[in-house]
Amino acid sequence: MLLHLGVFKLDIDSQGSTLWHRLSPPTRVLCALLFVFATSLTPNGQWWTWAVYGLGMAIAIGLSQVTLPVLLRRVAVESVFITVVLIGTLFRSGGDVVWRWGWLQITTTGLIVLGSVTLKSLLSLMMMNLLTMTTSVPDLLKALTVLRVPPLIVAILASMYRYIGLLVAEFTAMQRAALSRNLMNGRQWQRLVIGNMIGALFIRTYDRGDRIYNAMLSRGYSSLPSAIEPPKPLTTKTIDISALTLTVVLLLAGQAVSLGHQ
Repeated sequence: MLLHLGVFKLDIDSQGSTLWHRLSPPTRVLCALLFVFATSLTPNGQWWTWAVYGLGMAIAIGLSQVTLPVLLRRVAVESVFITVVLIGTLFRSGGDVVWRWGWLQITTTGLIVLGSVTLKSLLSLMMMNLLTMTTSVPDLLKALTVLRVPPLIVAILASMYRYIGLLVAEFTAMQRAALSRNLMNGRQWQRLVIGNMIGALFIRTYDRGDRIYNAMLSRGYSSLPSAIEPPKPLTTKTIDISALTLTVVLLLAGQAVSLGHQ
């Protein structure tokens, strides 16, 4: 499913000229991380806080003029992977029992936790997708370097992004070959062929990674990324300081509104 959504073309809106695009990449990364940390660390059941954060998220989407259908589609695909965790939070004990079937029961505490985790996940995913859609991958990597992220982690992220596209291309070629041989007609055959393709892709990935690593060693690689430029001093402009200040004010306002309704 992921191969048909174009999710590996991350920065589709990175060439805009909005207020969000005028921010430096490190500022965008800081704003996104502050938002995600504040959202994730908010206690369960703080609905007014997430309402304020949701309003801020809507303003950020409007200012960045991001392609909304693509953003929602990416969030929907990523939400599939956390569905199991979300369902597990529904059956927590505590509070009044709303529904019971044998040993399974849904309580008010479980509903609160489910709603809280769902809102946290959606807001965090929307913010991180907004960041990656509006910031090119080289700018993101440079921003992480400027923010003093360990160079080895930056190198791993760069390699991962580079070779995910390569693996998708190989899988697409294998899928095209299977279609040309009429091996994808029935559902049973599709599951069998796709399973074999995933297995073959895993073996190819392992072999190619081993060859690349040996080639890097022969060229003097010493487990440290030598190609990454040393971090430059973090320069801030008025718009960057204003954006960081507004982000902090929004996060504090969300917490204050929640405290005022307790």
